Amino acid sequence: MFDNSLEQLAKARQNKKVVFTNGCFDILHVGHIRVLADARDLGDILVVGLNSDSSVRRLKGDSRPVIPEEERQEMLLALKSVDYVFIFDEDTPEELIRQIRPDILTKGGDWKIEQIVGGPFVTSYGGEVLSLPYRAGYSTTGTIERILERAGL
Repeated sequence: MFDNSLEQLAKARQNKKVVFTNGCFDILHVGHIRVLADARDLGDILVVGLNSDSSVRRLKGDSRPVIPEEERQEMLLALKSVDYVFIFDEDTPEELIRQIRPDILTKGGDWKIEQIVGGPFVTSYGGEVLSLPYRAGYSTTGTIERILERAGL
């Protein structure tokens, strides 16, 4: 469905700055959209590491994800800010980061730079690690809670 391979990324990245971020992106909301746009503004190509369904369950519990991984990937790829989305099954994207070797590694502002997985690896070859501005008031958990409350559940 998508031309979304590491080989394609390697061809596309010639003399371009690659930015990487990652997350579950379950129930896409405006906070996600804004942090992805901020990340994309830092370079030429934005690569998103997407937690697989099993990875999300291990991190967030059996009730998550709400949206299956293939649908989350398709929604992310439909955003103008996102160029590539790679699904990873591990608890962290460390191995994916090592394969991609981004120029810039980012996470949302609720992450301190020293907490960002893959940071030491990226800085080891001269890359940057950035914590982007936090967007208060937006979260998947908050969205789920509002839906349940409004449904009277």
